[in-house]
Parts: sequence; structure tokens; C-alpha cells
Amino acid sequence: MAWRYLRARKAEGFVSVIATFSFLGIMLGVATLIIVMSVMNGFRAELVNRILGLNGHLNVYSQSGEIDNYMALVDRIERIAGVETVRPLIEGQVLISVSGSATGALVRAMSREDFATKITASTLKPSNCNEGASSLRCSTIQAGALSDFKEQQVAIGVNLADKLRLGIGSPITLLAPKGKATPFGTVPRSRTYTVGVIFDVGMYEYNSGFIFMDLKSAQQFFSLKDTVNAIEVMTLDPENNKSVKADVQDSVGGFASVYDWRDANSAFLNALAVERNVMFLILTLIILVAAFNIISSMIMLVKDKGKDIAIMRTMGATKRNILKIFVLTGASIGIAGTFFGAALGIAFAANIDAIKGVLESMTGAELFKDEIYFLSQLPAIIEWHNILGVVAMALVISIGATLYPAWRASRLDPVEALRYE
Repeated sequence: MAWRYLRARKAEGFVSVIATFSFLGIMLGVATLIIVMSVMNGFRAELVNRILGLNGHLNVYSQSGEIDNYMALVDRIERIAGVETVRPLIEGQVLISVSGSATGALVRAMSREDFATKITASTLKPSNCNEGASSLRCSTIQAGALSDFKEQQVAIGVNLADKLRLGIGSPITLLAPKGKATPFGTVPRSRTYTVGVIFDVGMYEYNSGFIFMDLKSAQQFFSLKDTVNAIEVMTLDPENNKSVKADVQDSVGGFASVYDWRDANSAFLNALAVERNVMFLILTLIILVAAFNIISSMIMLVKDKGKDIAIMRTMGATKRNILKIFVLTGASIGIAGTFFGAALGIAFAANIDAIKGVLESMTGAELFKDEIYFLSQLPAIIEWHNILGVVAMALVISIGATLYPAWRASRLDPVEALRYE
């Protein structure tokens, strides 16, 4: 009976049109919600992978700005359970001067062995690396060789190299913010290096604002003698490293502070969490609007079928039977829209990068600029518990939208419905 009511005759065509729009609204709402949630999941995962691939899970910073006898501290931290590797670092802001152009950057200095391990991490992918690309194209080292990362040589990102028109062997002058005192006043400390390596880690912020330098060269440039100003700690489980952080804090004592990767990137992570929640609420409204369309179409159907309801009641149909018929009629729209929407959303999310490429080729516009979104590719990760949650929510909303019209139909008085027939 419910299926017959869904197949409206010509006289009931308007009810059928509203039901069709309700189906399309729920389908598009569910598909859009799945696509957006998958992109948000992929964006967070890619961003965290880039952050953890190029930065430490825990970072130790001295309150005085320098860490003396740092190798002894490195040995103590390495013995802590849950610690994978420990690297002494020097970090400092510099001004880059090339042919009259100047820009700021962050220098991160470490040994050549540590740099080779970090820059070739599996979580780092260059922006031109995609499925089917060659191994050379997917290498984070875009020009130069790791053997060229030595004293008086620096490694810069591809975006910084493009901006300043630098290549392998190009001279680059760095100016430190802390000057050198002379009888004529404070003179900015500067030194010219040679570009030995150009890297691409797939994240615009690092490709355009990071310079890697040999540890000894940085000690001379920043006048740190035989000290460092930071120690990077990599843990076995970066998502659950609170106990390791506490142990590292105990080992360094009160002369240094320990920050984990969440502290250093709290702005990114908080923005992603807020955006994810807001987008979920906004897109849920699409499903709610479609549910209101179901209510309106069901109310019109009940009024149109008043005579049929009265006849069925006089023939012995109970209120419960009438309630079931109209609940099934409305719920069929919601269930079909939900499952077609879930299929559409999963298919779109699984092929989103290819679809983006087709749209860019058709419109001639770049839809996903890496300097705005930090990443060079549009990621999407399908998490099935999220999809099940969206499907369950859509089913509850669409089925709940049928209850009031179905209840009204079951309460219809047969005598009143047939009085003027």
C-alpha cells in the first residue's frame, strides 16, 4: 500500500514532485556531508603527517637560550621509555638577502645524518608526487644531493628557491637578528652560504620559509660556540605521549621547558576542529530542510488520501495499520535518499583528486592553491564510523519526519472523511 502511494497518479503529480525534491535533498545532503567530513579527515591527517615528519614530537627549549653539555642531556632523554630518537638543534630567525630582495625565514640546524633521516621521512611527499609518478619525481630532494649538505652549504625549499630565483650553487646571504658589538655600534651579523640542496616536503609553509643548515655552521653564525638552543625528541606514539613528556620534563629539570607538537601547532589543530564541527552543523541543515519537505509532502498525501483512509478504517484497518502505511511511505523516501547519497559521497570522496583535476582543466582555474591551504594536494580519508554516523543521523531525521503526518492519518475519523463523499 505504501508503494502504491509513492507512485502518484497524474492528479497527484504535485505530491510526487515534492517527494522527488525531498529524495534529492536528502541524497545531496548526505553526500555533501560525507565528502566534507572525508576531506576534513584527510586534511588533518596530511597536515599532522607533515608537521610530525618535519618537526619533533617533543621539543626541549632552554630558558636561558643555550643548552650547555647537550650530549649528556641527549643521552639521558634517549634512555626514557617511549623515546625513539633525540636530535640536538639550533633554531633561529634570519633575514635572507639575495640581489637586493629580502625575506624572512627560520633556520633549523642539525647534523647531516639527522637531516638525511628527517628530509627523507615517508610522511613527507613533494607537491608533484602523485599516483604513478616516478621515484625521482617523488623524492623530497628536488635538486642537489645530501652529500652537499655540509659546512657553508644550506638546504632551501622549492617555493623559496622559485621566489628568489635560486638554484644549486647560488649564493645566499643570511642576516642574524642579534648583531655584533663593535666600537662603531652594533653591526648586523651576516654570512654568505651556497645553496646545496633544494627540497619539497609537500607543505607550502615549510617549502617557503625553512632553511636547513649544518650544526657547526649554525653555531658559528649564531655565536653559540659549542652549544645548542633546542633538542628534538621523536616518540614511538606521538598521539599518546603525555607520560613521555612528563618523563622528559623530569630529566631536563627546571632549566628547560618541554613542548609537544600539539602546543606548537595548537592554532592549526583548533581551527581544524572548529571548522569540522561548524561544517557538520551547517551541512546537517540540508538534511533537515529535506526532512521538512517530507513532512509537507506527507501532509498533502494524507489530505488527498482521506477517502481511502476512511474506507480502509471501515473495512477493519486499525489505527496502527494506517500509521504503518504512512510511516513506510515517508520513510522510503528518506531511506532511499540516504543510501543513494552515501554511495555518491563515498564515490566522490574516493576520487576527489581526479575530479578536482577535471574541474580545473574545464574551468582553467586553480581550485586548491597550496599557499592558501598549506598542502599541495586535496586529501580525503574515508572513515567508516563517520559514514555510519551520518547515515544513522539521516535515517533518524527522515523517519522522524514521517511520524506526525502518519499520526494525523491514523487519527482521521472515517465518518468526517466520508460525510461529503
